[in-house]
Amino acid sequence: MKKDSTKKLWYLACVGALILIIMMITSSILQIGNQLATLHPYVSYGFYGLAVILIWFLLIRPVLIILFSPAFSIDTTLDSHPRKTYKTFKLVAKRLLDNDDLPAGEKELIKKSLKDPKALRDALNHAYNHHIKKQMNQVIRNHAKTVMVSTAISQNGRLDFITVIVVNLRMIKDLVVMCGFRPSYRNLSKLVINVFTTALIAEGLDNLKITDVLPQSTMNMLGEMPFIKPVISSVVEGMSNALLTLRIGIVTRKYLFDDAEDLTKEKIRFGALIEAAKHLPMVIADGLMIFPQSMWNMFKPKAKKLEELDGE
Repeated sequence: MKKDSTKKLWYLACVGALILIIMMITSSILQIGNQLATLHPYVSYGFYGLAVILIWFLLIRPVLIILFSPAFSIDTTLDSHPRKTYKTFKLVAKRLLDNDDLPAGEKELIKKSLKDPKALRDALNHAYNHHIKKQMNQVIRNHAKTVMVSTAISQNGRLDFITVIVVNLRMIKDLVVMCGFRPSYRNLSKLVINVFTTALIAEGLDNLKITDVLPQSTMNMLGEMPFIKPVISSVVEGMSNALLTLRIGIVTRKYLFDDAEDLTKEKIRFGALIEAAKHLPMVIADGLMIFPQSMWNMFKPKAKKLEELDGE
């Protein structure tokens, strides 16, 4: 009974977060539309039409793709009685075979194993842990870089809010499509709340002052360099949002790779934050490519370290 109540609480919180997201985005759209209407009514009508199209492709469509994907987890591929989930195995295998990034050898192994539940279980487990996990990490880093650059440039709290919502939902959708399945509805609810919270933090970071981050001695040195304070403040804001996006992506991957009941909130939070911190230097290196090569090379790890990180 207590377990059912907890699930209902997560679902209600998720619905509430979605309603708030829709209300905040709608408010922003109406505000911009009213400003455009002062130029000409048809300009605002065109903007509203464009906004509807963008909302469909950037928000609604990714959510529908996530919701209508089959529920599954890598943990299931370790089931000692795979016949119980054989039908799900075949459905996921079919989706994996459509993945162009999956090596031909892995596809061939999956095809040969389609008629044997245990062999298919082992083939799926090998494909996910040896290939797809690395691809997922790269997708997570790419979306974190997008968030970092976008929020560092925009300097608008509400725009940062929308950017984080759109990019994170797209990231979750890409990870689900890559795996061929989604986490449980309960964990999806947790992810939506995580995305909403992160977006609110991104909106609040617009008021971040660099003096709250760096010590006074550093500020005195920076004071002698013109225009450097606003640039560093923007970069710090972007890095903070990138770290939060990395965390959401890693939590999503953990839900997909181990949707078991013993995956506690504490384990997820601690593990995701530690791993996100490891990925952050790579995101910073890619995001700061506008700076001299020698500067961003300090952040970029060697290929061997990258293999070790993705192989964890």
